Amino acid sequence: MNRTRVLIGVVAATLVLIAAVGLVPVARAADPIKIGFGMALTGGLSANGKPALLAMQIWKDDVNKKGGLLGRPVELVSYDDQTNPATVPGIYTKLLDVDKVDLVTSGYGTNLIAPLMPIAMERKLTIMGMFGLANNEKYQYPNYFQIQPAGPDPQTSTAIGFFELAAKQTPKPQTVAIVGADAEYPQNAMVGARELIKKFGFKTVYDKNYPPSTVDYTPIVRAIKATNADIVFVASYPPDSVGMLRAAHEVGLQPKIFGGGMVGLMFTTVMTSMGPMLNGIVNYDFWAPEPSMLAIPGIKEFLKEYQARAEKAGVDPLGYYLPPYSYALMQVLGQGVEGAKGLDQQKIADYIRGHEFSTVVGKVKFGKNGEWAKGRTLMVQYQKVQGNGIEQFRGPGKKIVLYPDEFKSGSIIYPYSAAMK
Repeated sequence: MNRTRVLIGVVAATLVLIAAVGLVPVARAADPIKIGFGMALTGGLSANGKPALLAMQIWKDDVNKKGGLLGRPVELVSYDDQTNPATVPGIYTKLLDVDKVDLVTSGYGTNLIAPLMPIAMERKLTIMGMFGLANNEKYQYPNYFQIQPAGPDPQTSTAIGFFELAAKQTPKPQTVAIVGADAEYPQNAMVGARELIKKFGFKTVYDKNYPPSTVDYTPIVRAIKATNADIVFVASYPPDSVGMLRAAHEVGLQPKIFGGGMVGLMFTTVMTSMGPMLNGIVNYDFWAPEPSMLAIPGIKEFLKEYQARAEKAGVDPLGYYLPPYSYALMQVLGQGVEGAKGLDQQKIADYIRGHEFSTVVGKVKFGKNGEWAKGRTLMVQYQKVQGNGIEQFRGPGKKIVLYPDEFKSGSIIYPYSAAMK
């Protein structure tokens, strides 16, 4: 009897072992899908890189709550690129060869996407780019897609709304001063501005660059004021944007319309430090907490989750510039994987190229060189900003969307001097 029991026990144990062995492939099928990227967590772009990473983590958590992608959980593998393009090749080589990630996205910013392009092309990867200006104009790589809403002509995307609005005013302004840093983005934006100045029939009375190392902007602003230009278009990075705006107030520069391509004014830290100095500035933007933008499905839920986590993480408390697009980038990639029914890079790229996507920033369809088929860079005007408190920027009414018409939330206060009050 005992021997029979032992035999039954052995058989049962063997069956359990066989079953366990049989389950190994099932367990492997549920291995995580790994998505890898570098991100600026230190260095000059970290104030945006950290919020971007948080948004991507929220997407991962949202997807995993719904069962993951292709029935598998999603895992993010990321490294700090230190806002240094030289780190990028090493990071992506490690992600692909050591970490064995299934998919990659770019880090944040034009200069960090550039060194990834040759790797992507060599390995035939599908790449989602995060806020790069014209990165694919040179390569025309078909499997690159970019989430910044620049549209098919990235060089004019920053300035188009600004000059269109200027041309519609009565009486129409006539003269233009353009100024920008001698660096990659400002120079691209100024090429676009020059095209638009011709298109709308304005007369250029000032067109100069300044070195990125400039500290005192007062002489530049005095020279612009001396031209008495009706329109002043500035293409600048965050430190220069702040410097130019402070100098304009100090010198009393009051053209009829002022702003255009000033990077940084939309960052929460800059908005709270500049306060009422922002009033009247008309500038490009990608997102604003106006009713037209808040009506897009999913955005309110995302921002509620982001803002709750941002407080604990000590990053940008509002998250109105890059985070919605970082989340949308991951939405597109996730929908691409599901649409392709697998992880084949070419099939994912083909699916992304051929479909329109619903995201928290609205409908996204890609066209030439992986840019948005239709541009949607906003032009906003800061109005009625009082003091330096952050809460006023949380809801509508301070950053009015003037352009494009489909997202318009109010009217321009013109001229600039009237809006400053």
